[in-house]
Amino acid sequence: MTTRSLPELPVSAVLPTLSQALGAGNSAVLVAPPGAGKTTLVPLALLDAPWLGSGKILLLEPRRLAARAAARRMAQLLDEEPGATVGYAMRMESRTSVRTRILVVTEGVLARMILDDPELPGVAAVIFDEFHERSLDGDFGLALALDVQGALRPDLRLLVMSATLDGARVAKLLSGAPVIESEGRAFPVDIGYDERPAGVPIEDAMAKAIRAALAEESGSVLAFLPGQREIERTAERLAGKVGADTDIVPLYGMLDGKAQDAAIKPAPPGRRKVVLATSIAETSITIDGVRVVIDSGLSRLPRYEPASGLTRLETVRVSKASADQRAGRAGRTQPGAAIRLWRAEQTAALPAFTPPEILEADLSGLLLDCAAFGVADPTGLAFLDPPPAPALNEARVLLGALHAIDESGRLTEAGASMRKLALPVRLAHMVAEAAKNGHAGEAAMLAVLLTERGLGGDGADLERRLMRFRGERSPRATAARQLAQRLAGQVGGTKNSQAAHPGSLLINAWPDRVAKARGERGRFVLANGSGAMVDAADPLAGESFLVVADLQGKAQNARIAAAAAISEDDIRATLADRIETRRRTSFDRERRAVRVRETVRLGAITLAERMLPAPSGADADRAIIDALREHGLSLLGWSKEAETLRHRLSWLHRGLGAPWPDMSDDALIERLDDWLLPFLPGVASLAAIDPGVVSAAMASLVPHELQRKVDALAPTHFDAPSGSRVPIRYDGEWPVLAIRVQELFGLDRHPSIANGTVPLTLELLSPAHRPIQTTRDLPGFWRGSWADVRADMRGRYPKHVWPENPLVAAATARAKPRGT
Repeated sequence: MTTRSLPELPVSAVLPTLSQALGAGNSAVLVAPPGAGKTTLVPLALLDAPWLGSGKILLLEPRRLAARAAARRMAQLLDEEPGATVGYAMRMESRTSVRTRILVVTEGVLARMILDDPELPGVAAVIFDEFHERSLDGDFGLALALDVQGALRPDLRLLVMSATLDGARVAKLLSGAPVIESEGRAFPVDIGYDERPAGVPIEDAMAKAIRAALAEESGSVLAFLPGQREIERTAERLAGKVGADTDIVPLYGMLDGKAQDAAIKPAPPGRRKVVLATSIAETSITIDGVRVVIDSGLSRLPRYEPASGLTRLETVRVSKASADQRAGRAGRTQPGAAIRLWRAEQTAALPAFTPPEILEADLSGLLLDCAAFGVADPTGLAFLDPPPAPALNEARVLLGALHAIDESGRLTEAGASMRKLALPVRLAHMVAEAAKNGHAGEAAMLAVLLTERGLGGDGADLERRLMRFRGERSPRATAARQLAQRLAGQVGGTKNSQAAHPGSLLINAWPDRVAKARGERGRFVLANGSGAMVDAADPLAGESFLVVADLQGKAQNARIAAAAAISEDDIRATLADRIETRRRTSFDRERRAVRVRETVRLGAITLAERMLPAPSGADADRAIIDALREHGLSLLGWSKEAETLRHRLSWLHRGLGAPWPDMSDDALIERLDDWLLPFLPGVASLAAIDPGVVSAAMASLVPHELQRKVDALAPTHFDAPSGSRVPIRYDGEWPVLAIRVQELFGLDRHPSIANGTVPLTLELLSPAHRPIQTTRDLPGFWRGSWADVRADMRGRYPKHVWPENPLVAAATARAKPRGT
């Protein structure tokens, strides 16, 4: 076949230039808008290239739907069926033969081919179609292909094709490859806006817009919705409310191939169709007859959270590039109309492009494949956007925990077995572990069920879904079971006659997502600390433990989309090396006692707990010290004697400094081991510790040579002329003596301490112990203020003796003179 026999499409004009570029060099970039014909015409045109020889052309497509459609369209142009000159191969479907020269594959297939044989024998060219979608598989496949081209196959041609892409940036990655641009062929599209009111569900707004479009416009309608649930709800709202000549058909990734193919076929003569699609219909395919596009402006993308280890689907605003791609679907074959369910001015606020998947994906599979390729650090490969370090670190931790890589990042024997299974790493580990116990077949069925959405229904209970899946007779279900058999055969092992419960298999894939029921029915806490919930009416809601395989929504309140029940015995048996038994000593402030609790935990989950006897001896003493450090010295039973001693020593430290000890809380807590620990009696209750222990312990802080000076420098009491022993307070800046004034009659010197160097602050009291005056000069008080005080006291307390000259009066501790 020659290029002259190909249909004339916009890309035809640049085919000679492209052929010349790939003849002169080994790489090129083709930028061509949707509808230019690049997907089907470029591979066919390259069949005539002299450099191709007997080699094959690999055409990579981001989705199975696009791969099948591209292969069928190219085969049709050759007047053949797929499997002859043009074939396709994907996970559960393949049409190839020895005659196949153009092989259309999904992007993940290339990486596996290179890892199996880096020289890519028999392959002359690799074409990356729709590269602007920037899938993880596409980016990784290109990085591997560039490595192969640079080290082993300089003759390998690489062509990157895209509709909306910075061609210069890709060209730089391809060592300055030429950039060839093609004009598109797009019919005019009239873009209108119909804002969805706040609070109105997207399916209600979409159904209303579709009914209006069917009434006002001709042709079929393509409506973009974020996911399957919204598609199903929109279909329900349209049922019986559209014309009898209109078919409502869904289009999303979980549909089997036949249903997807039926959605993109043109409507039969005399009929219209409404295709309710996810972003799967944005690129690569043309749905004949569509001239109206209605765009919800929403898309559902996977978002990986390294902190929780979870990948969740998040509904987000589409990018401007995606919105333009969607609108362009209306003008592929004729003039059309696009209706956007938002305000026109909001378009400017949309992000320019959808972020590359490599920046937000779980990278454990990529890291495992790199290890198999002999690359411990993926950042050494030529990525358009290098993988983020946090996600790579999380991937290393996971693969290390699964024993798939060693400490140096090299592939282990277990990792090699996992990689052969062509499954996500967690599921590959599950199947490999199950094979050791003869349950490889059951594990493989479960793995396929989880990776091929929609099999067995969409309920959360995986056990029920497995039962339905085993009985399904659709071509897709049959192909999925055959795939499971092939996967099980790859790990071998004998079959166990006893069936394995899904939960006991899943735990080897998600040990961090073992979940325990908590509080309200249907609410669970996961071993990784996240919260999750399932509808209270779901049978899983009543289980004590689950293993969660799929979560949707926010990490702390995610919805359980797929899980299986598991027993605590299975958890303990399988994850014995992850289960920790801890004894936690705590202090009960109300009881002023140490308590010991033993907990058995799997991550954030408590499997069991019990109270243990209180410690004694050295353990009890250490627990008391720890409690004081945590809660403060107020826990101690401070006797009046102990408080007084602390104040006295504190005053000495403030006045004289070291070596008198610092008695502040911080200082005492810091030195608990020095002063209090040696005096503790080995009991776990503060109430059982004699109050005198604290005084004796504090006194030990005073150096031995100073201990006899404490009473001399800071006496506890003052011996009053009345014969009373009156306590001295040391809790202020200066020592204070609060004393009734009568007890000082006859004293002509001011009371002092510290060998007479520090005057006491006198709080002179009335007979009723009410303050009269404060002084630090008693003789001055007698000579000065006493006259006024005496007059006042005589009026208030007439039965007491109030001498004019207190220096010649006898001191008394009695409230009244004898005989009165």
